[in-house]
Amino acid sequence: MSSELCAGEMAVNCQPFMRFHGVHGTNVRIDPSGTQATRVESFANGICFSQDPLEPGQIFLVEIEEKELGWCGHLRVGLMARDPRTLNTVPEYSLPDLVNMGDTWVFAITRNHNKVAQEDGEITSNGAGIGLLSDPYLNVGKIKIPRDKLVARSRPGRFSHILDELYKLNVLPPTARRSRIGVLYEPQSDGTHQMHIIINGEDMGPSARGIPANQPLYAVVDVFASTKSVRVIQLEYGFPSLQTLCRLIIQKHVVHRLAIDWLELPQLLKNFCKYE
Repeated sequence: MSSELCAGEMAVNCQPFMRFHGVHGTNVRIDPSGTQATRVESFANGICFSQDPLEPGQIFLVEIEEKELGWCGHLRVGLMARDPRTLNTVPEYSLPDLVNMGDTWVFAITRNHNKVAQEDGEITSNGAGIGLLSDPYLNVGKIKIPRDKLVARSRPGRFSHILDELYKLNVLPPTARRSRIGVLYEPQSDGTHQMHIIINGEDMGPSARGIPANQPLYAVVDVFASTKSVRVIQLEYGFPSLQTLCRLIIQKHVVHRLAIDWLELPQLLKNFCKYE
């Protein structure tokens, strides 16, 4: 399937199995499946790359599996327009070291401020909140991607419905364990690309513009500081499953996620609706 079709009006459906590259920072260990990256010591030298270059609209998505207290800073993600095998050494830091080598664009994830201002100065917003329930797709320009696996949610607690009236969503903070963060690029009419960071199903806006389109783009994931381990999430492109659509309908008609327990439904379906 051509990259033009992948970036068109229809949902992207050409996603291969995603894994980490064999080239990575000296403090990183990749598991045998190639899908989990763990920094085994210190707080730096944790840079990883995608095994293959991304196609337009493909998300390289990771879930934060483990945190480490005592460090300042969080996960960093981005794109690199060169084959990782051409690097003489993988630098200690993605920011600024890898970026200063050229042809690399990296975004540092923070707990609260990740949205990017548009060229007119406005902050990009693509409707997290209630929009996550009503729209099963993430829309980035002409790219449509099923949103369900992009969104991470915390486990229900005893008083969650009291503390969070929107507990039917309960989307995690960006830097929390189990949060899901990804990177993709979108082709532009002028022949360049824009980089977008996706955090728990929400597009943060174009975090890099004018990326040349003449080189393959590899995902960059820097397992930095308080982020100790991440795992690649495999996405299913195309139409949302009937099971997912049923969950969306059920969620729209309950006051909060714990209220699903009151419904006369099979327990397995209740667990699915609560993301357990």
